[in-house]
Amino acid sequence: MGVTLEVWLITAVITVGVLMFDVVVVGRHPHEPSMAECARYLTVYVALAVLFGLGVWCFAGGQYGGEFFAGWLTEYSLSIDNLFIFIIIMGKFAVPREYQQTVLLIGIVLALVLRAIFIGVGAAAINQFSWVFYIFGLFLVWTAISLVREANEDDAQYDEPWLIRYVRKHFPISQSWHGVRFFVCEGGKRMMTPMLLVVLALGVTDLLFALDSIPAIYGLTREPYLVFTANVFALMGLRQLYFLIGGLLQRLVYLSYGLAFLLFFIGVKLVLHALHENDLPFINGGRGVHAAPEIPIWASLVVIVGTLVVTAVASLAKGRLDARRAR
Repeated sequence: MGVTLEVWLITAVITVGVLMFDVVVVGRHPHEPSMAECARYLTVYVALAVLFGLGVWCFAGGQYGGEFFAGWLTEYSLSIDNLFIFIIIMGKFAVPREYQQTVLLIGIVLALVLRAIFIGVGAAAINQFSWVFYIFGLFLVWTAISLVREANEDDAQYDEPWLIRYVRKHFPISQSWHGVRFFVCEGGKRMMTPMLLVVLALGVTDLLFALDSIPAIYGLTREPYLVFTANVFALMGLRQLYFLIGGLLQRLVYLSYGLAFLLFFIGVKLVLHALHENDLPFINGGRGVHAAPEIPIWASLVVIVGTLVVTAVASLAKGRLDARRAR
C-alpha cells in the first residue's frame, strides 16, 4: 500500500485520542451503561469502520479494501467469541456491574498493546521468512480442530491461569472491592484489590487470543497497516457490545463451529500461499508448487460473511426450536 510514516502517526494519534477520551470519561464516572448508550457508541464505531474500509477501497483499490473488510469481520468475530470468556471471568471474580465497564476498557487497552507487538513481530517474520506461513497455517488448523473438540464442553468452566494462582498464593489480596483502585491499605498493610486480579486475568486471556487472531488476519492481508486498523476497529465497541448483547451471546450456540470453520479456511489459505511462494526440495523436483491455487480476497470475503450469517441464523433457529420444545 505504501503507507507513509505520517499516515501511521496520524492513525496512532487518533487511536490514542479515542482511547484517552474513553479512559477519562469511564475513569471519572464508573457506571453500568444503558442500552441506548451502548447502541449509540456501537453504531458510531461500526460506521467508522465501514467508512474507513470504503476510504481504503477508494484510495488504495478494491483489493486492499476487501482485505480490510475481511480482516475486520474476522477479528470482530473472534473478539465476540472472546466476550464469552470475559463474561465467565466477570462472574468468577464477582465484578460489580458498575465496575465492569472499566475492567473491560483496561482489557481492551491491554489487547491493543499486545496485538500491536504481535503485529510487528509477525510482519518482521513474514518479511524475513516466507515459510512462516506454514507455521501460521498449521497453527490455525490445529486451533480450529481444538475449537470443535471443546464446543460441547461446559462454557461456564474457567481454569485460572498459572499467573493468577501464583499471585493468589504469594501476595496479600483484599477480599473487598475498593472502586477501581489496584492497591489499598488495610490494617497498615498494602494489599492488592480484586480489580487488579481481574485485570491480570484479562491480560493473560488477551495474550492467548492474540496468538490466534494475528495469524488469522495475516492469512487475509500482508499489510501491517490493515492488520493494525482491523484490530483497532474490532476492539473498539467491544465493551458496548458486552453490555448490549451479553444475553444474546449465550444463544449463539454454533459460534464456536463457525469460528472453527473460518480458522480452518484461513489456515488452508495460508498453507496454499506458502506452497505458492516457496521452493520445497522434496516437492516437484525442488521447484515447489508454484501452481498451487491462490484464494482471492473476494472469495475469502464471501466465505467469511456467509459463515457468519449461517452461524447466526442456525443458532437463533435452534434457540427458537428449543423454546418450543420446552413449552
